[in-house]
Amino acid sequence: MTREDVFKRVNGVFQEVFDDESIVVADTTNANDIEDWDSLEHINLVVAIEKEFNIKFEMAEVGKMKNVGEMVDVILTRIS
Repeated sequence: MTREDVFKRVNGVFQEVFDDESIVVADTTNANDIEDWDSLEHINLVVAIEKEFNIKFEMAEVGKMKNVGEMVDVILTRIS
């Protein structure tokens, strides 16, 4: 799976979690860029990403992810 493929699927998860089909994430997108992205939605987002890609993040990985690009990089590492 390419980085672009992962990115498209991640974008779809963001749209579902935040119930907003107009969301388009970029590498630099972070919690400050999406109004409803609070700590509770962050948990929902992580769980939804794990389900989408059939992976389980380590807590340390979740803490290190500062933006969507870093999340995609971790996903790529996990599914490789």
